[in-house]
Amino acid sequence: MIGFFERDSTFNWRATSHLKVMDINADFSKVAAVDTSELAWVPSPMQGVDRRMLDRIGDEVARATSIVRYAKGSAFPEHTHGGGEEFIVLEGTFQDEHGDYPAGTYVRNPPTTHHIPRADDGCTIFVKLWQFDADDRNQFSVDMNSLALEPDENGVARGLLHQDSHETVAVEQWDASTTQRIGDSGGAEILLLDGSFEYDGVRFERHDWLRLPQGTDIDLTAGPDGVRIWIKTGHLAHVRAPDPS
Repeated sequence: MIGFFERDSTFNWRATSHLKVMDINADFSKVAAVDTSELAWVPSPMQGVDRRMLDRIGDEVARATSIVRYAKGSAFPEHTHGGGEEFIVLEGTFQDEHGDYPAGTYVRNPPTTHHIPRADDGCTIFVKLWQFDADDRNQFSVDMNSLALEPDENGVARGLLHQDSHETVAVEQWDASTTQRIGDSGGAEILLLDGSFEYDGVRFERHDWLRLPQGTDIDLTAGPDGVRIWIKTGHLAHVRAPDPS
């Protein structure tokens, strides 16, 4: 995979690397997949903070899914999350006035919350903005490294991170060579945390990203060392552009 990809109606891969920067993988009726290691880092308005944009609707205030890299000592000024913020710390330690969040931490900051983010020693996070239920006020963080996973008989162990009428969010660990059917009537999204899986002859590895439209089911097969994924379902039934007002 190079750059951004989507699946067309015949399920052939086609590159879409020339999409407008602020309208990225914005057709939610198509499968979208990104090899994030191939993406360039795009500077944000704040010095020392760069982004790899995975999907995006809007301008600087956007419904956005990104991987964001904080350089050592970088910070953002205090701000309020009008549409909520959800993130996973992938590398390093993310910080704000509420505490330190090391790699493996999952954080939900719902609408109306505010903070002053920084990274004294640098960090990288996977972050989703303006994708919350407007009435969600459940703010919390979870150490996914110590989250108990419940195994099933199919070679998959699962730990629930969050569930409401809007979406379900979980971590899953698949045994080597396990094949699972993935999909949901409300759409699905996967960030690959460790290991690898294969989809239609394409190998996905650490920090690669996959999004499935509503009602689309596909088969994924874990690699020889298994795979650990973050998976969200149901939320793509509620896609909307942000309303900063």
